[in-house]
Amino acid sequence: MPQKRKLGILTFSDGRQAVHEELLSVNQKFLDQLLKVLEAAGQVNLVPGQKIIHRAEEAKEEAERLKAAQVDGTILNFSIWSFPHLPVIAAENGRGPFLLLSNLNPNYPGLIAMLAAAGCLDQLGIRHSRLWGDVRDRTVIDRILKFVRAGSVVNRLKGETCGLFGGRSMGMYIGAVDSRQWQTEFGVDLDHVDQYEIVIRSEKIPEKRVEHAFQWLTNHVRKIVYDGKGLTPEKLKTQIRAYFATKDIIQEKNFQFVGIKCQPELSDYFVTQCLSQAFLNDPYDMEGPKETIPCGCEADLDGSLTMEILKHLTDSPVLFFDLRHYDAGSDMFVFSNCGSQSTYFAGRSSDPRVNLRQVIFYPQTPFYYKAGGAAVQYMCAEGEITIARLARKNGKYWLGIIPGKFIKVSEEKMKETSPEWPQGFTKLSVNAAQLISGLGGNHVHAVYGNVMEELQEYGHMMGMEVKVFS
Repeated sequence: MPQKRKLGILTFSDGRQAVHEELLSVNQKFLDQLLKVLEAAGQVNLVPGQKIIHRAEEAKEEAERLKAAQVDGTILNFSIWSFPHLPVIAAENGRGPFLLLSNLNPNYPGLIAMLAAAGCLDQLGIRHSRLWGDVRDRTVIDRILKFVRAGSVVNRLKGETCGLFGGRSMGMYIGAVDSRQWQTEFGVDLDHVDQYEIVIRSEKIPEKRVEHAFQWLTNHVRKIVYDGKGLTPEKLKTQIRAYFATKDIIQEKNFQFVGIKCQPELSDYFVTQCLSQAFLNDPYDMEGPKETIPCGCEADLDGSLTMEILKHLTDSPVLFFDLRHYDAGSDMFVFSNCGSQSTYFAGRSSDPRVNLRQVIFYPQTPFYYKAGGAAVQYMCAEGEITIARLARKNGKYWLGIIPGKFIKVSEEKMKETSPEWPQGFTKLSVNAAQLISGLGGNHVHAVYGNVMEELQEYGHMMGMEVKVFS
């Protein structure tokens, strides 16, 4: 079960003792109203301040207490006039991201107090968001919940480690990153593992473990197309061994997300890593339910990081694929990848049996993948999706967001592009020329549902340019 986000709330008052005491009941009334509606929403664990702040030492103490509680974001709450240096002290000593909230209270200048504090934070370069309105209004509460979901991404990434198996694949700059930039901007460490460790460790996987997984796949996958050359039972078992070796390394090194180079060394001389990448991204595998481990194909690290952001935002599996083709006749985009897409998207179910009934294992294309292995083929299940991609321009990160939906087409349609690969047939409300001219790379990433506003909020928190293709 995903953990609820922690939301800190600090409420501010007038610095004059007499005024503070006179209006304490007013302030408390609006704070209680805010707490009540957020508790009713049932999506966050609230960490309110123990005091309504009217002195500098209180601002520091309360902010430090919320920081120690590791909140995922902090509301700076205004219902009456308050001295603006107090929220500044709180922000400097607390844990962001910060949302300045003025509850609807026209009898008192809470909005003025919020704007005064916002101006002070702007001067100090402290990023924040602003919200004003009646907290009993569902749109206001929804905005708060989107804020804390985005804030949780910022804080959960800090201290994480990404495992890089191999290095840059096939000359793609978009996959190689500056570890200093990652640590400085996202708080993420990058650890390197040679791909040869997958090969060596795979030889030590117990046969009983391999055989159980092989039978599980045989029983649940819709069809396995053995051809006696590119895909044989032994090659599939080698892929299983490689998956378990990778899974074990990830657990031992405590990686939260990874990228695997695969091409061309493993795909030419060992076996393709499509099975590993598919099941790492799944919430289950041959051994039962598990945590998803976002994994980027071709060691695309910016892709892996985008996937980790989407995972934290939604607590759901994330898709990795290429923009393969635009079908002008159907006004439809075809997204596909060489086999690393999460099988969850075949049936959109937490039950692997439902999803795998839609999956076919085909021999991987021999022209490009000499070592062979299975490609994990299916058509993405219908539904609303949000597509995203972190990219860099002149060394600076920006975030692209694309709303859309997967649609169902005939299986014959799959043969027009890459029949042995997984595909997502997609309707997007964007001109093809605009999208193709503006994307920062060939890989993009998707989750079911609409998290457009949360992603935009996250980009704002990180000080990134955000571009919505719509």
